[in-house]
Amino acid sequence: MKYLVLFFVAIIVLCSSFYYTSKPNNAQQAEGFCGVKNTAFFGDEQFTLNINYSVVGAYINAGNATFTIVNEKLNGKNCYHIEGVGNSNRRYDFIFKVRDKYESWVDTTTFLPLQFKRKVSEGKYKKKELITFNHAAKSATSLNKTYTIPNCIQDVLSATYYARNINFAKMQVGDKVNFDMTMDDEIFNMYIKYLGKEVIKTQFGKFNAIKFKPLLIKGTIFEGGEKMTVWVSDDANHLPLRIESPITVGSIKVDMVDYKNIRYPLSSLIN
Repeated sequence: MKYLVLFFVAIIVLCSSFYYTSKPNNAQQAEGFCGVKNTAFFGDEQFTLNINYSVVGAYINAGNATFTIVNEKLNGKNCYHIEGVGNSNRRYDFIFKVRDKYESWVDTTTFLPLQFKRKVSEGKYKKKELITFNHAAKSATSLNKTYTIPNCIQDVLSATYYARNINFAKMQVGDKVNFDMTMDDEIFNMYIKYLGKEVIKTQFGKFNAIKFKPLLIKGTIFEGGEKMTVWVSDDANHLPLRIESPITVGSIKVDMVDYKNIRYPLSSLIN
């Protein structure tokens, strides 16, 4: 059974500001996910999101996730070390305990992942994964095998931060952008569908936001398809503001509750 980062999928994909189809129309489309220049964040950014769960309409705090990024070197290459740590609320661990940690080392020049690591504990499910990428040879080596990868492959974290730099200004409602992602020694053809812009109200105030739906891989928590809705700040930061999605039982609502060292003022905050 495929686990697309449990709560993370929402939070991670949430940072994107573009859209994709489940099978790329052609290779060139998927490779359009290459070569972006980072203009969205600095190497000391951090943000935290609360995950709220509901069965009958009233939400309770089910957990949180914190994302950080620092500048490092890996094998002599300058990279962004991205880390996402997600935990369920200890008060509700007896229902479903989550202790997840995802890490990605991304080349600052090409914005392609050099290494991806995850250690997850989700209920009875435990998983460790380590992937080393060789983009010149179009291969990736995991703990299990070496396999062929397409150009511009992403992991779940690198895709998120890459997506924050996509220029969506000329996109129309319903547009999709394809990308390829690897996890569990497999290649997934993913997309996010652009839904336009709207104003949303948060604990910080009202924001101008970009709205979209990501394609999800069916797992233990999330249903597959386009059932998740994501809002990010309509400014140069493209910070995650909110995610809403049905899950196997009930629904979740994820809200940003803290941010530090963002690159630009939150000009999308209107009051």
